[in-house]
Amino acid sequence: MPAEVHESKRYPETVDPVATDRRDIDTSIGTLSGEAAEQAAKRAEQVERLAPKPWTQVALVEQESPTYYDRPLLKESVWSVDIPLYYYVGGAAGAALALGAAVQVSGSGRDLRSFAQQCHWMGVAGSSIGAAFLIHDLGRPERFLFMLRVFRPTSPMNLGAWILSGAAPTAIATALFINRRGLLGWLGESAGYASGVFGAALATYTGVLVANSAVPVWQEARRWMPPLFASSAMASAAAILDLFDHPRRAQRIVQAFGTVGRVGEVASGRMVEASASRIAKVGEVLHSGAPAKLWNVAKVLTTASLVVTFLPGKSRGKRRLAAVLATAGSLCLRFAVHYVTNASARDPRASFEQQRH
Repeated sequence: MPAEVHESKRYPETVDPVATDRRDIDTSIGTLSGEAAEQAAKRAEQVERLAPKPWTQVALVEQESPTYYDRPLLKESVWSVDIPLYYYVGGAAGAALALGAAVQVSGSGRDLRSFAQQCHWMGVAGSSIGAAFLIHDLGRPERFLFMLRVFRPTSPMNLGAWILSGAAPTAIATALFINRRGLLGWLGESAGYASGVFGAALATYTGVLVANSAVPVWQEARRWMPPLFASSAMASAAAILDLFDHPRRAQRIVQAFGTVGRVGEVASGRMVEASASRIAKVGEVLHSGAPAKLWNVAKVLTTASLVVTFLPGKSRGKRRLAAVLATAGSLCLRFAVHYVTNASARDPRASFEQQRH
């Protein structure tokens, strides 16, 4: 049954308000049918907030940095907090799968085989939770399946759906059969290498997705967004693994993996800032405002995690403190990306300045 639609007035403060059912379809030339016809706008106040405010006076056009009457050129994203959580959980899961596959290739012995299995179980949990966040943001579960009706290599979002669909099954097969004998063991070993490939893609494709948008700040920094997401995913996976005890060789692998990820996250973040700041107005969103503060908090937390890592001593408490700081830094980074996206889209001068260059 179609969703109930309530009639409302758009732009009630103007002299000529418009009566609308919020779908704004001229039924004389269009037919309300199919999935989209069943949708009704949620949170009407949010819809009005995103819509441009009515003019009450003629806007002043600045000659130094002219825009189209200060109207944003782009719309804000409609993504909820599910998406930055998906960035984090999916990235950590992907990095864990890639680490598990690398251990399979380079390691032998019961301790490393068991550690590789743990990495794959972490990938199973992370990819499943990440898929739940993604589907919840989509609103209806079947929409995820609809994305699998085509295979489009030029679309990061379509490829992401296929990557996520391949990561979980291969990780499950690996976790169940990697230490078995015979045919099942061979199946688990082969699935482990496949899940490592899917995991590496899962850890990085979201960076490609963000960089492929029209948002000025990420467009300018597009070459450094995939390395930033990949490094942060490595740091996230290692931080989660560091919260648990492992055999000595496995612990050294986790520490090295996490250190490389944290260094890469800090370095890539600096390169993102430098790239975006080539056009001052575009990079301004990373230096002022609430999203910029969250971005800076992420840098401070990750740097603090590195400092704690290099302090003398090998105590469990020091290792876990570094892991907690790295986890908080990676989470703040994902939420900073989410909110910086909207702040940059709202700024018309950033869009126009970028086009002039």
